[in-house]
Amino acid sequence: MTEPDHRPPPVDADADALRALLRHQASTVVVVTAPGTPAVGFTATSFTSVSLAPPIVSFCLDLGASSWPTVARTRHVAVHLLGHHQQELARTFATSGIDRFAAPTRWQAGPEGAPILDDTLAWLLCRVVERVTVGDHAIVLAEPELIQHADVGTPLLYHRGRYAGLAGAPDGVPRRPAA
Repeated sequence: MTEPDHRPPPVDADADALRALLRHQASTVVVVTAPGTPAVGFTATSFTSVSLAPPIVSFCLDLGASSWPTVARTRHVAVHLLGHHQQELARTFATSGIDRFAAPTRWQAGPEGAPILDDTLAWLLCRVVERVTVGDHAIVLAEPELIQHADVGTPLLYHRGRYAGLAGAPDGVPRRPAA
């Protein structure tokens, strides 16, 4: 015999219920940048690997976002995996109506003119291969062409509406998997 289920009954899967549910999923925090006049960038928690053969990654962007017109036509983007110490950088690129590339943001023009942020855990220069509009967002599919990673540090995560890190993994100390 099983114990009675004390969870609340299911609810309709509307936007509010889905948003509340997804707050329980920890997500990697990235900043996506794209060349343009001016360059654009935004914080995303939707970055994922799609395929290894060929290598394809994806991220999602709201069609109403100020970065969308540039991302809609660019050939290349840079995806930056943020370290736990970069919460302020994530907030900067999540804030509307500011110059996200102004000081104290440190960056340089990289390959294909893509803005490359300093001191991130890793960055990927990606060639956009497809944009798929679904509802009020676009799924951007991109093929990594160049990758640089530090091999140290811990990732910045987003969970339950705030930034978080991995327990027991101090920044700057590489963790080795158990044998």
